[in-house]
Amino acid sequence: MAIFFARAVVLIFRPGQVREIVHQVYFIGTRSASIVMLVGFFTGMVLGLQLYYVMNKFGAVGFLGTAVALSLVRELGPVLTAIMITARAGSAMTAEIGIQRISEQIDALTTMRIDPLGYLISPRIAAAVISFPILTALFNIVGILGGYVSGVILLGADSGAYLYRIDASVDWIDVRGGFIKSLVFALLVITICCFQGFFTHMRQDGFGAKSVSLSTTSAVVISCVMILIADYVVTSFLL
Repeated sequence: MAIFFARAVVLIFRPGQVREIVHQVYFIGTRSASIVMLVGFFTGMVLGLQLYYVMNKFGAVGFLGTAVALSLVRELGPVLTAIMITARAGSAMTAEIGIQRISEQIDALTTMRIDPLGYLISPRIAAAVISFPILTALFNIVGILGGYVSGVILLGADSGAYLYRIDASVDWIDVRGGFIKSLVFALLVITICCFQGFFTHMRQDGFGAKSVSLSTTSAVVISCVMILIADYVVTSFLL
């Protein structure tokens, strides 16, 4: 898989890739924005609700903005965004590449002297590196808004204190850490999903349509597990 990833990255820089990269940015990024915003908003609302009642017991409701913002920016934003993109775009690209493999379209590319990695995989990797951080930032912003709605508008926390604590407590190092995680998750998710689809014909537990379904399931499960493992590893280095 490491060799597969390295070859695909090198082929990103060959001429004629821009159009396909833009298409993949639309597929991975733009078409995932709505579900990311929806999940981000309700994640922020749940955080605002739960943290309000916890902090109210200790007389620390004024720090609600700090808790919501740091929870989203440092941890929940990158992780949940990556999982949502895996569920929507990662599964689709695994199935698409898998079908191209079993229908011999990838073999046809090789016959025409077109490198399948450069044609199918490289644009997706480049698009993921662009899309994941942007969607993570969108998740964070909408999540903070959701925390404001539940904590301030619905439960009555002080609006000025909520916004002030966000401004005072969130530093660039927190934002940078979230973006680093999103880039790591992007490379993991796209590599795993594309690898599973590209080599779906080599599975021992099925063939044809069944192998595509098994590859898609494996891609989503492995990606989600690796996101959580990588989250711990990256966090341990950033703290």
